Amino acid sequence: MVPLLLVLLLALLLFGAGFAIKILWWVAVAVLVLWLLGFVMRSTAAGGRGRWYRW
Repeated sequence: MVPLLLVLLLALLLFGAGFAIKILWWVAVAVLVLWLLGFVMRSTAAGGRGRWYRW
């Protein structure tokens, strides 16, 4: 019974890790898009060298 529970626990951990990695890929794509938009949408109010975000 214990080996069966260990296998089920391992399967749940691997499923959770796969889901988390997929979510992290989408987060990385969103950050990349925002970063690229920062270059496209430059703010001219800050002397031409500022960005629309502050980081």
